[in-house]
Amino acid sequence: MTTTPTASILIVDDEPIVLNALKETLEREQYHVVACSSPIKALAILEERYFAVIISDQRMPEMLGLEFLVESRRIRPHASRILITAVLSLPTIVDAINKGEIFRFVAKPWLREELLATVRNALHRHELITHNEILQAQTQELNARLMVANSSLEKQVKDLEERRQQLDAANRELGARYESSLELCRRILTAYDPILGGQAKALVEFANKMAETEHFTDAERHALRSAAWLSDLGLIGVSRELLRSFRANPGALTERERVTLHHHPVYSQTLAALVDSRTDVGETIRAHHEHFDGTGYPDGLAGRGIPWAARCLAVAVGFVESGQPKQAAIDTILAKSGSVYDPEAVRLFLKVTHLVHLPRQVREIMLEELEPGMVLASGIYSPHGLLLIGEGQPLGPATIAKIRNHNQITPINQRLLVYS
Repeated sequence: MTTTPTASILIVDDEPIVLNALKETLEREQYHVVACSSPIKALAILEERYFAVIISDQRMPEMLGLEFLVESRRIRPHASRILITAVLSLPTIVDAINKGEIFRFVAKPWLREELLATVRNALHRHELITHNEILQAQTQELNARLMVANSSLEKQVKDLEERRQQLDAANRELGARYESSLELCRRILTAYDPILGGQAKALVEFANKMAETEHFTDAERHALRSAAWLSDLGLIGVSRELLRSFRANPGALTERERVTLHHHPVYSQTLAALVDSRTDVGETIRAHHEHFDGTGYPDGLAGRGIPWAARCLAVAVGFVESGQPKQAAIDTILAKSGSVYDPEAVRLFLKVTHLVHLPRQVREIMLEELEPGMVLASGIYSPHGLLLIGEGQPLGPATIAKIRNHNQITPINQRLLVYS
């Protein structure tokens, strides 16, 4: 950034008396003044030194004052130039002012106050010009920096866009590989035991339907879908004979055989980590045989201590692995709602899978979907058969709060049906 030189005044006049009078007048005002009787020497001084104001007499033997000031403009363009003249040629002076060759003129004999006012104005003009020049230089510098910054920013944006495209392509490739890995796991299950492969395919369909609802976070949604593919991988380590025995007569298994089967969620969790290392996926797989009342395996988790995705997967597993006709499997799940299964998970499963055909004017909802104004299509009972809310009763905020509070203490196991 440029700096403004110290303001000083150059006086040029070939008459020593006038020159000294001007110098003394201005120095009394604390101005730094340089006096010169020769315009040619004054031009040489201007080449070496900076002046804010240049004052020149018009009639001088070496050159006219106006000629001197025109030449000084070439050397010091920002200096304010003042012409002192006794012979007033108004058109010439006006033309010189309009062309910027001089700032002002002072007529001889001058008035002290007029002279000082003119000099003050000339200094002020010089200050404004130099300050404006500094601002322009700063502006140009900032503009140059801005151009460089914009160019750099454009390059960064372009680079980021290229990286985003590369990342998107990589994510698509990873997604395709992940799906291929899941399908490979299902094929391995099918090759080992066709029943396991078929059950995995059905589980995936049910999990996808549940995951499409708004009742899951993104992490829970992913965990549910992935666990449906991978939850039975650990059964590859169980002999085919044991699997056949379990399906034919589970009650005849020895304690050792039962322990082996009860540890397959742990084995599945370990194998699944090779495909999907996310913790919540492994936890969902490990907990998909836990019971809502805490009697499940392998860790004896209960209630909300079981991951929500695992509670939902457990219902689908119970339906798929029941080996019963559809209605009998549904009845079994409903009978175990509140003990083996989370009632909300049961309601979600039945709602999204449409396994139960309801009258057209009746729809199934979840507990959290209860809203004021709904009318119950069936009564709500406690697990001990006590009627809580009768069929056909409109629901208000107080009634809904009562239902939810009761569910916190004693889970409501039945389906929730309302009129559309």
